[in-house]
Amino acid sequence: MGLPRLGGQGGSGGDVWVVATKNMTLKRIKDKYPQKRFVGGAGGNSSVRALKGERGTDKEIFAPVGITVTTDDGRTLGDLNAEGDRVMVVKGGRGGAFYSAFEPSKGQARHIRLDLKLIADLGLVGFPNAGKSSLLTAMSNATPQIASYAFTTLKPEIGKLMYNDYKQISVADLPGLIEGAHVNKGMGHKFLKHVERTKQLLFVVDVCGFQLASKTPFRSAFEAVQLLTKELELYKEELVSKPALLVVNKMDLPDAEDKLQELKEHLQNPDEFSDLLPDNMIPKKYMTFRHLVPVSAATGFGIDHLKSCIRESLDEDAAMATKAVHREKLQALRYPSHEHLC
Repeated sequence: MGLPRLGGQGGSGGDVWVVATKNMTLKRIKDKYPQKRFVGGAGGNSSVRALKGERGTDKEIFAPVGITVTTDDGRTLGDLNAEGDRVMVVKGGRGGAFYSAFEPSKGQARHIRLDLKLIADLGLVGFPNAGKSSLLTAMSNATPQIASYAFTTLKPEIGKLMYNDYKQISVADLPGLIEGAHVNKGMGHKFLKHVERTKQLLFVVDVCGFQLASKTPFRSAFEAVQLLTKELELYKEELVSKPALLVVNKMDLPDAEDKLQELKEHLQNPDEFSDLLPDNMIPKKYMTFRHLVPVSAATGFGIDHLKSCIRESLDEDAAMATKAVHREKLQALRYPSHEHLC
């Protein structure tokens, strides 16, 4: 009889990971890897001394916190929400072995996208010139660009609300929406993607309504609320389920009180006033706001009350989340899994 066939096994190829780290930006990644190609290390060959070859080294791509890793077809591979979070984007091939006739398998190849989305407690949602930047300045330590024309905010700005007990709440001032943002008009998806990672939404409308340009229709405050809702809904329907507050800005303008009362009446019975909107812009579900707060970012009227409402709303959700965790722990104690019983 002949001797049995012997042979070693080659080492598997290294995997490729995206890892969240501080002090990293997308620009730095682009500058460091202009070729935009990342390859895991090759596995080692087997030898007389080592029947199994060494595994190839992993390749790590360091990225900023807040990245969503997606494939070209839009499938999400993972999120990097905190420093140290890791997402494997491709797996290395297996080394050749006896059962595969010593033929190694190829590693995966994949095109990926690194999409940065801000993480904030609140996201300001409003049409251009609603006063979002002025409001953020009045509430926080942020200094966004402010002017009396549309699209002063061209990139997101994060502000911090400071409270007497040293509590801090982060607020993102995001580029203004326009009708059609869900199909990427105006700032489009550059704005909407950031809304996904805010805990709550802060709608901001001009009490007297607005008109984006001379050729576009005038929209009342009520219409603005519903159009904003529809844009969020068309982009990603679950966004309208987020807790939300409504800020009615520019209360220092003439007739502001009358306009505010009119808005409140319309919001109480939105179906009765849906004929004010184009048929294709009526939301499937109207937003329910936890608080409606009239303010003037210009004079400071209502700002302290708004900060209190924001704190109350976020604390309410935090308390509910804590109760849910406690319930799960109690449930686990009462009904331990079979694994613990064995």
